[in-house]
Amino acid sequence: MNNTFKAFRSRNYRLYFSGQSISLIGTWMQRTAVYWLIYDKTHSAFMLGLAVFAAQFPSFLFSPFGGVISDRYNRYRVLLITQTASLIQAILLTALIMFTQYTVWEILTLSVVLGTINAFDVPARQSMVHQMVGNKEDLSNAIALNSSMVNLARLIGPAISGIVLEKLGAGTCFLINALSFIAVIASLLFMRLPAFIPQPNTKKVIREFKEGLKYLKRTPSIALVILLLACVSLLVLPFITLLPVYAKVIFKGSASTFGHLNSAIGLGAVGGAFFLASLKPGVELKKILFINLLIFGAGLVLFSHITNLPVALFFAMVAGFGMMSQTTISNTIIQTNVSPEMRGRVISYFAMAFFGMQPLGGLLIGAVSQYIGAPNTILAEGIAAILIAIVFLPFLRKDILKEKDRIELVELEDPTVITNE
Repeated sequence: MNNTFKAFRSRNYRLYFSGQSISLIGTWMQRTAVYWLIYDKTHSAFMLGLAVFAAQFPSFLFSPFGGVISDRYNRYRVLLITQTASLIQAILLTALIMFTQYTVWEILTLSVVLGTINAFDVPARQSMVHQMVGNKEDLSNAIALNSSMVNLARLIGPAISGIVLEKLGAGTCFLINALSFIAVIASLLFMRLPAFIPQPNTKKVIREFKEGLKYLKRTPSIALVILLLACVSLLVLPFITLLPVYAKVIFKGSASTFGHLNSAIGLGAVGGAFFLASLKPGVELKKILFINLLIFGAGLVLFSHITNLPVALFFAMVAGFGMMSQTTISNTIIQTNVSPEMRGRVISYFAMAFFGMQPLGGLLIGAVSQYIGAPNTILAEGIAAILIAIVFLPFLRKDILKEKDRIELVELEDPTVITNE
């Protein structure tokens, strides 16, 4: 247990974790409500894909600039601004649903606004974790705990959202999300961070953006991990787009059924997150990444054509367990290997791979499912996950062998070095 929660030794990280946990529950409530509203109004899987596209594609477009901003300016202030902007977006969405005769396109427009905010929020937030953790040996644990936090919210948020949607309506979900931002803003205000020392910036933004690309070319071990995440985000992760179809059409359920499906995936992901948080230093993360990608694919294949809800929830948990490591391990590898002056820009490419490919995949999955149906589409996504794992295996194995050779070399040069190998 001490190993699992060792990042909590840092006061700033404890504050961040508690505030962000509350905020993320609200975020998942809002996300669940948005997707349910759109499907309930349109009964179109393509429109669900378009909703994912509207929410996440702006992150793909603007994340490189968000990364440059994160590296140039005070990340703490950037984060305060983006969290306040997200609060305002949630208030506008609440007012739209509660007090107007809204249309789907107005909801999509506000989703674009949130996606644009996230393009600047994610690089600053992910990079600032490094500053919050006092002992840098706890960084990997902090990143894994971040994932457990996200997935606990994914477990709780949709479950609450399903109930609130049926009893009080979508507007209440959006209002709760708006109020939840107060917690994360308060946690930021109570932090004690080192004074920011501004660095002179004579370079243009585009030049710094290009420097990030050149850095990735010089570090293929990081670039390949980002490429793998991009493939998974494009072809596999958008399976979530089709969950409202399963809830309403296949299982003949309601908003609560949709919440249960999301929560089952979240429960599996929480298990995966705590598994990663409990790993000892020195473990081969890329090996676990490969195995969990196979588990992810197998879970989707088994889930795809199940018509019994309890059995489907079990396989959704399996898929959630495998799914969780894709972003967490990728983020850990980047954060622990990237040069400090490049951290924001490289994380912005990570965000592009994760947030940018999913909306394109959402459009693709939504369109394909119109022709072959949701079950066959998710079956194809599960097979795609397994194929991606097989294609990237030689590259992952090569890096694993290189890491073993490096550890053995260190041990030969200094026999006092103790590793976990």
